[in-house]
Order: sequence, then C-alpha cells, then structure tokens
Amino acid sequence: MNTAIKIENLKKYCNSLTQYSRYKTREVYIGDIPLGGKNPIRIQSMTTTDTMNTLATVEQTIRMAEAGCEYVRITAPSINEAKNLENIKKELRKRGYNVPLIADIHFTPNAAELSARIVEKVRINPGNYVDKKKFELIEYTDQEYQEELERIREKFVPLVRICKEYGTAMRIGTNHGSLSDRIMSRYGDTPLGMVESALEFLRICEDEGFHNIVLSMKASNPQVMVQAYRLLVNKMESEGMNYPLHLGVTEAGGGEDGRIKSASGIGTLLEDGLGDTIRVSLTEDPEFEAPVAISLANRYKEREKHQPIKPIEENPIDPFNYNKRKTIEISRIGGANVPRVVADYSDRKIHSQKDLTDIGFTYDEDSDKWYLADTAADIIYLGKNLLPFDCPNGLKAIYDFDFWQSLDNLYNSYPIFDLDNYLIANKKSDELNFVTINSDIFSNDSITKIKNDKTAVLIVETENLHGMAEQRRIFFELLNQEIQNPVIIKRDYRNISFDKLQLYSSTDLGALLIDGFGDGVWLKVDNLISEKESEGLYVKSFIRKTETKEQIINRLLFNILQAARQRISKTEYIACPSCGRTLFDLQETTEMIRKRTEHLKGVKIAIMGCIVNGPGEMADADYGYVGSGIDKITLYREKNIVRRNIPTKNAVDELINLIKEDGKWVEP
Repeated sequence: MNTAIKIENLKKYCNSLTQYSRYKTREVYIGDIPLGGKNPIRIQSMTTTDTMNTLATVEQTIRMAEAGCEYVRITAPSINEAKNLENIKKELRKRGYNVPLIADIHFTPNAAELSARIVEKVRINPGNYVDKKKFELIEYTDQEYQEELERIREKFVPLVRICKEYGTAMRIGTNHGSLSDRIMSRYGDTPLGMVESALEFLRICEDEGFHNIVLSMKASNPQVMVQAYRLLVNKMESEGMNYPLHLGVTEAGGGEDGRIKSASGIGTLLEDGLGDTIRVSLTEDPEFEAPVAISLANRYKEREKHQPIKPIEENPIDPFNYNKRKTIEISRIGGANVPRVVADYSDRKIHSQKDLTDIGFTYDEDSDKWYLADTAADIIYLGKNLLPFDCPNGLKAIYDFDFWQSLDNLYNSYPIFDLDNYLIANKKSDELNFVTINSDIFSNDSITKIKNDKTAVLIVETENLHGMAEQRRIFFELLNQEIQNPVIIKRDYRNISFDKLQLYSSTDLGALLIDGFGDGVWLKVDNLISEKESEGLYVKSFIRKTETKEQIINRLLFNILQAARQRISKTEYIACPSCGRTLFDLQETTEMIRKRTEHLKGVKIAIMGCIVNGPGEMADADYGYVGSGIDKITLYREKNIVRRNIPTKNAVDELINLIKEDGKWVEP
C-alpha cells in the first residue's frame, strides 16, 4: 500500500468527496419504522411537556407526528416518569397513533431499564449514565482507567440485556459538554473525546451481541459537531462497525440563529452522505422542528443525479481538525482578515445614500459622515449600475469590467472579470481585481497566470446540483497547486423561498467555512419568494414586511459566518430546546435575555432549562443561566457556579450585574 492510499484511509469518513452517495449503515428497527440501511432519512423531535402529564404529552406527540415526526422522544428523568411512559403509549395507541417512542435518560439507570421494557428506543448519554461529573481533572493510570471501564460495564450491561430481550433499540448519544471526568482527563474536551466516550459503551454492547444501536455526537458548535461525526465514522470503519447516525446541533437556539446553526452542522454532514435521522433542536415548540429537518433531508432525494465532479485521489486537508486555508492579503481580503461580506445590488438601482442603510451604512447629511453597523457589508457588487456618490470608506464597489473601464472616478471601485476577459484585458486595477472561476479553470494553464497576480481575488461559482462538493474540489486543487489567492464563495439561487434559502445557503457556505475555506461570501438571489411556500401549520417565516432583499441577505450572511465561527458580529445564545425537565419557560426567558443583551458583540450566553443541560452542555459559553429548582436560577461564569438559587424574578438582573463585574457590559 503506497503512502497516498495510507493517508487517504486515515482521513476516510464518507464514500466520496465528489460523488454524492449515502453512507451505508446497519439497519436498526425502532418499532415498525427501520432506520439506516437503504431507508430514507428519518425525522424526529422531543416533547417539552411534563412527562407526568399524560394528556398534554399525548396531545403534543400527536401534533409532532402530524408535523412529520417519525419518532418522538420523551424525557424520563426518574422512575416515575419511566412508569408513566406506559400510560402515554397506551393513550396514543388508543387514538390510532403508532409513532415509536424514545425514552431520554440522564443519570438514572433504573429509569432506563424500566423504559426499555415499555418504549421502542432508549437514549442514554455516556457522559452521565454512570459517571457523576464533578469537573475535576483527575490523572488516571491505565489500571485505574480500566477499573473505571469495568465499573461502567457492571452498571450498563443490565440495560443492554433488557434491550436485547425486548427488541428495544438504543441511542448512545454523546454531548460535547457532558463528557465524563475520565474521558476529559485522557482526551480533553475534544471530538476524539466525544467519539471515545461513545465507543466505550458501544464496545460493551458488541461484547453482549447487541447491535440495535444508533449513535450521535452533538455539540452547540457546528464545527466541533461535524469533526466528531466524521471521526466517529472513521473510527467505526477501522473497527468494522457501521451503526446509523442521528444528526443534530444541540442547543442551537431559536428563530433564524437556530435554523442557520442547525443547517450549518447537519447540512455539512448530509452533503457527504452521512446521517440516517435528524433532530433539529430549536428553542421553540417541537412541532416547528420537523419541517426544518424535512426541508434539509428532502434536498438530497435526487442529489446523486448531479453532474460529475473530477474525483480526488487524496484529501489535502485534515477533516477532523480545523485549519484555515492560508491566503495572501489583497486589499484587506484574505490573510488574517475575517471573511468579507458581498452585497449584490446588480438588479437594484441606487438613488441616494439611504439605499445603503440596508447593508449597514447610515449617512448623516449634516456632518457628511457615514456610520457603520457591526453587520455592515464590506463589498458591494453594482454590475452596470453607477453609484451616484462617492463610495464610503469601508466599502469596496465592484463593477463589471466593461462598465468599470469607462468610469471617470475609480475611487474605491474595482473590476470583476470572467476568466476569458481577465486573461486578455489590457486594463486592470493596480490594487484589486476580481476574477470569477469554476471547475473548468484547471483544464488548462490559466490558473498559473492568476497565481502570479497578487491583485487577483477569485470568485468561485458553481452551477452543479452538488455545488458545495464542486466548490470544495476547486479549493482542494488550489491547495494542491499552492495557489494562495483569496477566494470569495458565491452561490446563486433562483425562485426560492426564504425558508429554503436560509437552510440551503447555511449548508452550502457553512460546509466550506467549517473546513477553513473562504475569504468572503456572496449570495445572488433571483426572485426571493417572501410568502410561505408551504401553507403547513408548522412553517415559520422570519421575513419582516419592511425588509428589502438586500437587507435579508446581508443579515443571513453575517449569521452564517457567526454560526461557522468565522466572524462574530453579535451576541451568541446557546439555548437548549425545552423538554419535560425544563424548570422555566425557555422561549419567554430566552427572548427576555436576548432583548437586554443582544448588543454585547462576541459574548456567549447559555440559557439552560435544567442541570442536565447545565454546565456541561454550555461548554462554549461565557455565562450560563441554568434552572436549578422551581423558580430558582443558578448563574455560571463559564463552567463555574458563581451565584446559586436566585429567584427567577431577579435572575436576569443578576446575570447583567455579573457581566458588568467582568467589564464586558456596554450600554445599548
């Protein structure tokens, strides 16, 4: 075996990086609905009701099933809730609903063992099924580590044997923030630690001859989540396993942010054929989650029919660790700069300075000054539309080459070429030229001319149905040929609803950004459909009536960059979806906190309904607001408790006081 093949095998996590193909996994039956194998991507969600409230849980489950959920998960935090799953199941069957039920377990093996006798599937979190996390860094010897594994085996095997006896499926669901102290001590808070946490339990199942298993690797950071799932597949391949994958970005939040973050993580994996079931975790009623998951999954039904993309012999990047593609800096694009945002005004005539308000530029006539928002675009594409005033500092104007060369005033104005015109043009900017390319560029020696031009910023386009893979293939070629010109990723969408644009662009751009590709982003949208494409009861649209297309797209691009952790332009919220464990109204509280803190650029605030989704799950957050009892909140600074059992009515004020103490508060 040659070195190249060895390296490729080490990096393997999907069937192909260029030809869409579903990754083949073992078929697992959950009730009468099989998962994995050749089955379609399944949709699921989780109830938010008190599990002891049978009627409320049954009625919410019915709403979820009617919204498209093929499986419904219900929390069972104690033996009492586990017992009541039987009443819930009986009532559902009585009403004619046979949707398989999944018991969600944390900390309570006895509840898991009882649930496994009642419902079709049990989810356990290996980070807290046996271990009680103390956030202590303990150095384990190999012998001590093995003794811990034997302790896990002793506690876990009874559940495995019950599942095997009753035909109950199991999800071993690792969460980034709730890794055990044992795993943390050996692997750290890493994707590898997440994978090993699941494999410890999975190997016990295999020793017992139990294979009715689904795996998940969830994190609130899409980058971590993607790396963990890829590494999991890689590790399973090396051990001869092929268990189905449950995809999700945990604590994604609600509204646009939750959808964008979910699509960035889930969509990136779906693009490579990974994923057998999806749960989109939103801080909203669970029936609103299913349509988002369905929209993500449906995009791949005909994907294998895409135009061929040149195969790749060796993956030039490490898919399990983030490394940004190294580029030269050209006029503050590329290099160490954050990715730039392009606003497309090619089909909108600009009449006055007010037209730039939609992309974050506000003009004060009295002082003759421009004021820039945190989400102000960096580049404006005008095509053949003349800007009737000087382009403001902080904004670069792009014109089509033939129009640009006729301009009298070239201040802050630059040409964009197609490749053929670029190669023959006699006149170019001495500072900055934009060149559109696609995958055809590598069929001749054109690329070498660009490589030697230190003014050329590339615009990568695609018309391929499998567009992300084709654009990624171009990046691979740039790496292989050591071409370091900055690249702006451009995607075109036609006749698309905002709901789909939000999900598709978050996938297409987010998947590349997560792998360190892209020095800028650009969306061209023809005919954005503002009304809901579906009249379904559970479809949400986030377009405000007064918004222009340019305003909508500018906000979307900045949100995608934030979700991919490439450019932080606002406060980030890590908010868990409600469930039966939640101790306060998550939607109402999240909105209340957001209203008072959304101006704190770069601050990350986690809002968690209970201790299960508390300090561990908010591994990425600066501050945590966690339910610790009825009408009681505990506040965290990172993973450390700073104030316990604060009455709910005072908790938001106390959170703000904590932020002020740390010097991170600014007045709105």
